Amino acid sequence: MDSRLERLRDQITACRRCDLAETRTNALPGAGNIHARLMIVAQAPGDQEDREGRHFIGPSGRVFDRLLDQAGVARAELFLTNLLKCRLPKNRRPKQREIIACLPFLEQEIDIVEADILVPLGFYATRAVLDLNVLPFPQAKAESPESFGRVQWNGRKKVFPLPHPAALLYNPAFEEAAQEQYATLKTLTTPCKWYRLCPMRRFVEQGRLEQAWIELYCTGDWSRCVRFHQEEQGIAHPDWMLPDGSLDAELREISIAG
Repeated sequence: MDSRLERLRDQITACRRCDLAETRTNALPGAGNIHARLMIVAQAPGDQEDREGRHFIGPSGRVFDRLLDQAGVARAELFLTNLLKCRLPKNRRPKQREIIACLPFLEQEIDIVEADILVPLGFYATRAVLDLNVLPFPQAKAESPESFGRVQWNGRKKVFPLPHPAALLYNPAFEEAAQEQYATLKTLTTPCKWYRLCPMRRFVEQGRLEQAWIELYCTGDWSRCVRFHQEEQGIAHPDWMLPDGSLDAELREISIAG
């Protein structure tokens, strides 16, 4: 393990910054693949996680494992952590002062692991991670699902919010939508297979197209790319078609002239 993570683990396990230190059994630092492309950020340890000091081993952990298995993603590919490092009594909602006290630990984990994509789970983790990265997020919890399953990019870091697996314990009707959203994790582990040949890459390198197109599609969620699906189906498409299917008139003139 990185020596910086070891020092951070010691700080987390000894932390007394808020009242949660009085009710926890174990503070739970992040753990997993320190070279991961994806960092999972859940809300807080549950009862079993608190007792045993391990991530996602309770009921929501079993749902999480099922969703990962269906997506074709192994835990060994991920770095797992929480917004709060201590269990919330009776699984209550986190208090803002608790989030503020614990947030510096998460910031340090993000800086040390340097995962390409942050994957917060649920409302509170998603709000905190998007706020850290100065990205928009609805303040009303009822509107938060709009952010789930969509890659956002701030010019430096990508964020891909997902619903927390615990939501399926309370409402199994979410299962199909959650499976579809979690399936994108597999897509996010590798760039699009057409990326090296894609004209989008050339246009960005030439400064004719914004880097965001690459980050959100080519090395992000390329399963949403119209160009990718047309390439796979052998459907002819012009170089000036953008990943969302729209046509760029300026790129058309450049392509025809060149």
